[in-house]
Amino acid sequence: MHKNLKILVTGANGQLGSEIFSRSKKDHNNYYFTDIQQLNLTDFNAVDEYIKEINPDVIINCAAYTAVDMAENEQDLAMSVNVNAVNNLGIIAKNNNITIIHISTDYVFDGRSYLPYTELDEPNPISVYGYTKLLGENALIESGCNGVIIRTSWLYSTYGQNFFNTISRLANTRSDISIVFDQIGTPTFAGHLADAIIKIIPQLETTDGMSIYHFSNEGVCSWYDFATEIANLLNFQMKIYPIHSEEYPTTAQRPFYSLLDKSKIKNSFGIEIPHWRKGLLECVEGNYSKINF
Repeated sequence: MHKNLKILVTGANGQLGSEIFSRSKKDHNNYYFTDIQQLNLTDFNAVDEYIKEINPDVIINCAAYTAVDMAENEQDLAMSVNVNAVNNLGIIAKNNNITIIHISTDYVFDGRSYLPYTELDEPNPISVYGYTKLLGENALIESGCNGVIIRTSWLYSTYGQNFFNTISRLANTRSDISIVFDQIGTPTFAGHLADAIIKIIPQLETTDGMSIYHFSNEGVCSWYDFATEIANLLNFQMKIYPIHSEEYPTTAQRPFYSLLDKSKIKNSFGIEIPHWRKGLLECVEGNYSKINF
């Protein structure tokens, strides 16, 4: 790809969009950031007009409906954001020769495996959220546009609503909490995913069609392990107790095991992926100010 690319980031107020924003200042490419307040991705004509005005080389789609439990009762809204909006971007990208980087999720899998999931494993989502994210992947592939789909897992940062911020908030109001220990995966620091995306962008010139990749931090843990490590690093005195998932019923089913195999993204793009504990340490030590668009 030529130098000084125009890069449009959607879902810019979310945790990944915010991490890309903080890193974009050190990148030579030209970034444009938009969120639902400026652009409704479900409105095809509005998106088409906006994208033709900016004329980006690359779109990083961080926009998504991610409220896993609420999606069970807000299926139309989840479909609108995770499928229809993505389909709009795919069609417009195809028509204007724009490369797309789209973020998907480990929740496209059912979690019944005992081996890390590769990109060749058959998806089988067990929640509305996972199902709509899979349909979004399929819509992009069927649009015929070029780019990559990156599935990630347990994404968190200091921005937005996520497990890290929830534990931090509860520590100020609770003396003890109970966290499930029988759901296994890998926490992913959104800052590390942002770094990987920025590194991948210059290598996408030869992309033909959509390719799927997996990215999370290295290592493996349970939600209980993750909560305990957050509490330790932040010196919280709150007691954390391990419980079974059946003791903490949720509206949506979660995969019990959703470890992602990252071999493909590491080999294809020369990505070095830090351990999840390093990601957590960087998140805790980072002092990015909150960004508004």
